[in-house]
Amino acid sequence: MPNDLSELVSVRYMVTDVDAAIEFYTKHLGFTLRMSAAPAFADVTRGRLRLLLSGPSSSAGRPMPDGTVPAPGGWNRIHLIVSDIGAEVNRLREAGLTFRNDIVKGPGGQQILLEDPSGNVVELFQPAGQ
Repeated sequence: MPNDLSELVSVRYMVTDVDAAIEFYTKHLGFTLRMSAAPAFADVTRGRLRLLLSGPSSSAGRPMPDGTVPAPGGWNRIHLIVSDIGAEVNRLREAGLTFRNDIVKGPGGQQILLEDPSGNVVELFQPAGQ
C-alpha cells in the first residue's frame, strides 16, 4: 500500500451508515480499513483504490448553497474485476446482499450491479475470455 496518497485513486461515496459501509466493503469485497472516524467518515482501500465513505455528519454531507443535501445512490460506480462472476454472485447472494440486476453478458464480458447498504453501486465485471 503506497504511503503517498497521491499514488492512490480516490473515490468518495456518500453513505447513510459509515459502520455498515465499513463492514460491507471489508467483509464482502476485500477492502482494508485505513482509518475510521465513524459515524462521520472512514477510509478503506483495495489495491490502489481509496474509497472515502462519508456519512451525513461529515463535511462532505453538508448542504450545498441551494439547500441540496448530498445523498448516496445514483448510477456512477466503482468497477471491480472478478475472475468468476457466477461464483461471486452466489457468494454475495448467500450473504444476503442486494443486486440491482442479473448478470448481463456483452462483447467485453459480463457484469452485475451490487448495492452497498446505502444504495451506492459496485459493478462486478468479468472480462470476456476468463
